[in-house]
Amino acid sequence: GNKRKGRESLPPVAKKQGKKEAVASAAVNVQSNDDKSSSESKSESGGNADEHPLQVGHYLVVKYKDGSNRLAKIVESSAGSSPRSTQYYIHYPDFNRRMDEWIGAPRIVAYPSEANILGANREAQENAAKKLKASDSKGSLADLQPAVEVNPKLQSLLGNPTPTRSGPAGRTTKSRSNSVASVAPQAPVMAISTVADMEHDEHEGMDEESLLEHEEVTKVKNIKFVKLGKYIMECWYFSPFPKEYYPNGFAECLFFCEFSFRFFATKEELVRYQKKPNLPRHPPGNEIYRDSEVSMFELDGAVEKVYCQNLCYFAKLFLDHKTLYWDVDPFLFYVLCTRDERGFHPVGYFSKEKYSDMGYNLACILTFPCVQRVGYGRFLMAFSYELSKKEEKAGSPEKPLSDLGAVGYKSYWAHTILKLLRDYPGQIISIMDITRITSILPDDVQATLQMLQLLHYTGGADADND
Repeated sequence: GNKRKGRESLPPVAKKQGKKEAVASAAVNVQSNDDKSSSESKSESGGNADEHPLQVGHYLVVKYKDGSNRLAKIVESSAGSSPRSTQYYIHYPDFNRRMDEWIGAPRIVAYPSEANILGANREAQENAAKKLKASDSKGSLADLQPAVEVNPKLQSLLGNPTPTRSGPAGRTTKSRSNSVASVAPQAPVMAISTVADMEHDEHEGMDEESLLEHEEVTKVKNIKFVKLGKYIMECWYFSPFPKEYYPNGFAECLFFCEFSFRFFATKEELVRYQKKPNLPRHPPGNEIYRDSEVSMFELDGAVEKVYCQNLCYFAKLFLDHKTLYWDVDPFLFYVLCTRDERGFHPVGYFSKEKYSDMGYNLACILTFPCVQRVGYGRFLMAFSYELSKKEEKAGSPEKPLSDLGAVGYKSYWAHTILKLLRDYPGQIISIMDITRITSILPDDVQATLQMLQLLHYTGGADADND
């Protein structure tokens, strides 16, 4: 399990206070430190913290893409021709890191002298929530929503947005859609909608040191856009491309050949490469499935090493904790393509170990952002289970799942199991029967039935608790 500094037990005094008192105590500490935070932000580095260039680590309130004001933290800065032209790489504490971006001074609504108070307030509430979660005392989610007084002027900076589902330490389970109303960090509400949201953690299995090292190395996106075929996609995360492709620490765009997945720094290089005679217009490997719309290619990582490595480089731009880059030999890759008169165009892929001791039928899955919400993700999941059926064994994706992966798999499992229950001819069916028919692991079947509230105890020690 995850062992983080924020999850230690409450100190003895806090334990005696109980949940509500502990949160209230944290809130009072924030209130009493508001003036201190403001004065410290002004005096740090011997000058006014609101003067450009702003210091890394300070908070800002910035104008977001949808026009709302949001709290953000400065992660990195890049000097310009003048102090005010400095660019700042910011992280939104209420959003996943995929939403991090570079901004300039025109988008800043409130500077550190004011925003640092909101940031300190939020951090104190997050720490209180972690301690409450680690404590043994019982309580409701309402205990995590104390009313803390904040200067009305500061509170008005962020308006009255609707909270999202916050995950641990600012890494949230919110989707990438910008249509959801903004969150309200100025009123320090730990807006956790369900217990399941609290329990899901895509960083499970990483200790504190490994997590901090990962986030330090990958904290700034090195590629802003990638062009694949007719699509230009905004990148979500850092990917360890060779340094010559971003010599200044950042590249505006990389150009991928959709047939070979070779990548280039300029469009001219890509065009020259694609003019080569007899360039294959499909992925290497074997085409193992075809219908009227799509085809699936199976690639052996030990045979098609360059293609698979380049595919991993590309996938890392959209997957936070993907660690497979060079060691592709033990894996099989399944690339899903659409077809037209120009050739085969990849829209997603998944990989799996050739021999998995844990029974995993999928190691990594990605539907390319340009074609999401079409159904390709569910098709890839279903295909992985069809392979398990061919092997006559139950399978499951590697855990922990990412935030978007968890949403996709819960939906797929629910759809598959409900369809089976609807069409099943018998009156009684067991979890093992469902596993035998669908190849979904019994633990995943049980978790899905509990999520759907279809699983009830009818006897045994837990019957009285049902």
